Amino acid sequence: APPRSAGGVLEVVRRFGSLQYDPIDVAGRSHDLVLHARVAGYEPGWTEDLYARRELFEAYNKGISFVPTEDLPWFRHTLSRRPRRLLQEHPDVAARVLERIRADGPLSAADFEVDRRTVSDWFGTPTNTVREVLEALNVTGVLGLARREGSRRYYDLAERLVPAEVLAREIPPVEQLRHRMLSRHRAHGLLSASSGNDVYSGLGAARPDERWPESPGRRALHESLVEEGAILPVRIEGVKGTRFVLAEELPLLESPPEPAPAVAFLSPFDPLVWERKLVGELFGFDYVWELFVPPAKRRWGWYVLPVLFGDRLVGRFEPRIDRERATVLVLNAWWEPGFDPQRADGFADALQEAVDAYLRFAGATAIEWPS
Repeated sequence: APPRSAGGVLEVVRRFGSLQYDPIDVAGRSHDLVLHARVAGYEPGWTEDLYARRELFEAYNKGISFVPTEDLPWFRHTLSRRPRRLLQEHPDVAARVLERIRADGPLSAADFEVDRRTVSDWFGTPTNTVREVLEALNVTGVLGLARREGSRRYYDLAERLVPAEVLAREIPPVEQLRHRMLSRHRAHGLLSASSGNDVYSGLGAARPDERWPESPGRRALHESLVEEGAILPVRIEGVKGTRFVLAEELPLLESPPEPAPAVAFLSPFDPLVWERKLVGELFGFDYVWELFVPPAKRRWGWYVLPVLFGDRLVGRFEPRIDRERATVLVLNAWWEPGFDPQRADGFADALQEAVDAYLRFAGATAIEWPS
């Protein structure tokens, strides 16, 4: 991507179709880590500036994601009935929320008085109905996120955040689903028709299901992309089953570029490691996000970053950013069996360059390694 420019950020997001957001910030937020691994000199403020200028917008695509604002029409439909049902169950709350926002501008759930009579379940978590309604209005496209302050989200009317021509554009639901499925192929590459680890989450069931009448089923969506030639089947030596590549990326198979001898640190949510099975078969790299693994049973740690060197995943490490001390703490590091970091040609220099870049990214001046 173009180095040291916000244009590089937009190029990555457009290439992927979307960029998954996650609020966990112990080693850097996920979307920042994804961009740091791809855009030279990346600074988190670049994405925040694009978000503030409305060039990026939040939508749902395999979780909360940043999408280019001009692509928002392909992400406005949701298969979930829950948001619409909730708005039907609490029309008075929805009306009150919209009236306040229309009059006062962007507001968060904390700006509304908590009504103890309206505390309900939101995907397994007790929450105030106002918070649910704000989220439902956001999911259904009535509201949009004006800004974030830490984990607090401020909502405003969509028409005050998005250009009128973007809001006016209507894309049939099935076309939106096809676009989103294609975005998963763009971001990850070499997916199968039934890739796991929630790669195709949010696209409905594999087969037609009366619960989602707008979706013909993921298999039918996938077959339509194959039939029109948007994705092409390939076989990989040593990997089971058929995989698919984007038609426009076929030249990369016919004349593959030499991988740069550089080191990059990957987020646990990086598209490259979405499908853990393929990562294991293709790279021989066993990677599990161990957040939900009991501490005593963890092999590594709960927020561990894979280390990419050239075209190999050679290890992993567990960093923490201590912003008060301007220091990166490395809790532990592990190298893959058979990889010797002291003997691998070019690795020491590449690692030093990557560590220096990570310190700048973290706003740190020192790094502390484990003994």
